[in-house]
Amino acid sequence: MSEALPHFKYHPAPLRTGALEARSITCACCGRHREYVYVAPVYGERDLDESLCPWCIANGSAATKLGASFADDHSLRKAGVPASVVEEVNQRTPSYSSWQQEEWLAHCNDACEFQGDATVEDVRNASAETKQAWRHHYGLTETDWDHATRGYVPRGDQAFYKFVCRHCDAVLLGWDCS
Repeated sequence: MSEALPHFKYHPAPLRTGALEARSITCACCGRHREYVYVAPVYGERDLDESLCPWCIANGSAATKLGASFADDHSLRKAGVPASVVEEVNQRTPSYSSWQQEEWLAHCNDACEFQGDATVEDVRNASAETKQAWRHHYGLTETDWDHATRGYVPRGDQAFYKFVCRHCDAVLLGWDCS
C-alpha cells in the first residue's frame, strides 16, 4: 500500500490540476522510491524538473536541502499577506504551469486555494465581483474582459486560473496569455 499524499492547504488537488503525476521516481531530495512526482515549475540552483516527490515539498526539505522554490513570491508580497503564508506557498506548496509566470492570488489577507484551470462555465458564469476583481487586478476594462473571454477554452491562448478564498469563498481568476 502506498503512502497517502500530503495535504496542501493552498493547492488541495495537485493530482487533478496536473502539478503531480502518478509515476515512479527516486526523489532527488530524500532518495526514496516514490509513486508520485512533481511536474510543475521548480526554481533552484540545479535542475530539479520532474525529480521531486510531494512529501519533500510538503515538509519543506526540498526548499531547505536543495534551495528549491515553487511559486514566484512577488504577487503575495505585493498583496501584503503574512510572511509565513508567502513562505508556505513559495517553499511548501506545489505550483502550476502558466504561459508567462505563475501568479498566486490572495484575498482576505491570505493566499487563495489554487483550483486549476478555470472551466468554460467558471468564466462564462463569473460573478460581477469576480469580473470586477479581475479588471481591477489587471487594470483592464469590461471590453477587455469580453475580448479575453470570447471563445475561452482551458489550456488555450487565453488562460484563466481559478483561485478560491479560504475565508469568504470569493472566486478570483488569474489570467495569462500566450
